[in-house]
Amino acid sequence: MSQYILRLDDASDYMDVKKWQRMEELLDQYGIKPLVGVIPDNLDSSLTDTYEQDPEFWDKTARWKEKGWELALHGCYHKYTTKEGGINPVNQRSEFAGVPLDKQKEMIRHGVDVLKGHDIEPKVFFAPSHTFDENTLVALKEESDIRIISDTIANDVYFENNFYFIPQQSGRVRKLPFKVCTFCYHPNMMKDEDFDVLERFLKKNAESFRISITIGKKRGRNLLDRALRELYFLRR
Repeated sequence: MSQYILRLDDASDYMDVKKWQRMEELLDQYGIKPLVGVIPDNLDSSLTDTYEQDPEFWDKTARWKEKGWELALHGCYHKYTTKEGGINPVNQRSEFAGVPLDKQKEMIRHGVDVLKGHDIEPKVFFAPSHTFDENTLVALKEESDIRIISDTIANDVYFENNFYFIPQQSGRVRKLPFKVCTFCYHPNMMKDEDFDVLERFLKKNAESFRISITIGKKRGRNLLDRALRELYFLRR
């Protein structure tokens, strides 16, 4: 039986407050505790020019933390500066992939400091647009205690380069054959139909969602994991 993780991207002081509130109420209804990507210092004009600044945002993160939601470091500024996909080329744009190590270390350090300033000790990282490179891993090792990354394609959680990788395979809920499957949502962009589909799935499958980000033994990638990755990027 598959285990599901619900991941929510782009939480920040510039977001669609009503949609995030709707998501929170829905997840509370079914007892789902998501993995939430918090942008520490949002400088993404597609967000800052679209939404009014929410003065209550950091109070909300405190509430989420109290509920047992896992708050992750989601990049630093959420600004794309390269056209590279790095080691997880889901998109050909990145805040991290292709950026010099010193700059990446600075961004990781700043992002972690901002979250810690709001009483958040991130254990998980995922980059905007899912893109990062080897230097990102070095920066995380040297500038943070984060050793879990939500991204890449695989059948199950695996351990590599001193990091646990939790696979992220889909942008919507659906039955998939993976042992661990992460569904990645962007509440800011969701429509009424998206919420309706999500609720129908939760109603039937709530018991299959993980209530916390737990890591088991150190399992390396196997042939199935590698084949799934090759097939995924071949189809893209």
